[in-house]
Amino acid sequence: MTIFKVTFAGGALMPTGSNFLVEFGGKKILIDCGLVQGEKYTIPINSEPFSYDTKSIDALFITHAHLDHVGRIPRLVRDGFRGKIYSTAPTREMAELIMLDSMGVLGKEAARDGIEPFYAEKDVFEAMQLWSDTLEYEKPFVFKTDDGDATITYHDAGHILGSGIIEIAYKGKKLAFTGDLGNTPSPLMKDTTLLKDIDYLVIESVYGDRNHKDKDRRIEIFKEAVTTTINKGGTVLIPAFSIERTQEMLLAFNELVEGKQIPAVPVYLDSPLGINITKVYKKYDSWFNENIEKIIKSGDDIFAFKGLVQTPSPEESKAINNDHRPKVIIAGSGMSNGGRIVHHEARYLPDPKNTIIIVGYQAVNTLGRHIVEGEKEVFIHGQPVAVNARLVNIHGFSAHKDSDRLIEFVASTAPTLKKVFVVLGEPKSAYFLGQHIHETYGVPVLVPEKGDMVELE
Repeated sequence: MTIFKVTFAGGALMPTGSNFLVEFGGKKILIDCGLVQGEKYTIPINSEPFSYDTKSIDALFITHAHLDHVGRIPRLVRDGFRGKIYSTAPTREMAELIMLDSMGVLGKEAARDGIEPFYAEKDVFEAMQLWSDTLEYEKPFVFKTDDGDATITYHDAGHILGSGIIEIAYKGKKLAFTGDLGNTPSPLMKDTTLLKDIDYLVIESVYGDRNHKDKDRRIEIFKEAVTTTINKGGTVLIPAFSIERTQEMLLAFNELVEGKQIPAVPVYLDSPLGINITKVYKKYDSWFNENIEKIIKSGDDIFAFKGLVQTPSPEESKAINNDHRPKVIIAGSGMSNGGRIVHHEARYLPDPKNTIIIVGYQAVNTLGRHIVEGEKEVFIHGQPVAVNARLVNIHGFSAHKDSDRLIEFVASTAPTLKKVFVVLGEPKSAYFLGQHIHETYGVPVLVPEKGDMVELE
């Protein structure tokens, strides 16, 4: 007898665009509804019709607030979805900010490409009306089906604020979706919760084929890059995701500045979204790990320090160009595929005394990926830009588990696993992790392609 039917509508053999359809007990739910991230937001795949009847979906459960997990929700609503949306409370707050912010980039790109944006502001607000309930970690939510109750439980993924592993228990079987799993131990987040008694596991694989070799030295490498650049009179560029990475950068600078470990220079947080997300982080500071809680209780504002300059308005952002002193600029987007960072990259990448520090994953075909791969000329807004600045790529700041940590995560529930599905990674990464899990635990593993459907008995 089939208990669950799972369709891999997105996030299969690609690290972004998370979107999974689960059918059980006569109900249809989605796990995530994310944007595929590439050289721009308006790549054709994001405008394609959904592969399922949006009006037939009963509920949508969100693992976390990153754009590649929430970015197509307004389009889902525009296309007829009227079910309930569920997540943790921080995820709901940050997702609204993310979706509204991305509209600006989408609108500009759509206008430049001569196409219609694939959702409007009213679709975001309608989505938030459907997103009325929030769930807490480890408190099972009863989900009524046509054939008995299921329970849906969020476990702390340790990835970003509010991130969750989603466990569905129905008819004596458990199916879990990891979403993205945190790089435990994290500077801010609590450790990833380990799973038990799971029958079917859908696991991410962003770093499934490699390890973060510099994790233990990440602050040392970071400090050297910043100090060397400042001493040369240069500018440090840090493309940073507005959620988690920006806050980790602020935390790192807070420690280095207050400890007088780097020279005192202006540190510009040039991201309206990053500024607003940081306010959400401050609101939910009880969700942080014990070490951060102790620091906060001691009276330290972990996201503020001498020299920090926030530039929310376009005028303030442009005025950074008038500051010719050595400085640091933290701006989005994290993959340099939009946002204010691209303007700074156009200005500062040609000068060899400057440095660009990469502190997160760069998807294929993004500007960030071209820079990381060592290209000496990139195109920004259609214009060629020489890349002469120093490149420092610090994998240890990643918010994702690496290959060995993903294998360790599976261990706690390996004895009960009947099958594992590897998603949310590039093909090389997904297949490597799948083979590694199979060889380690003897569990059947499938790396699904987009559109694949499986029946779980």
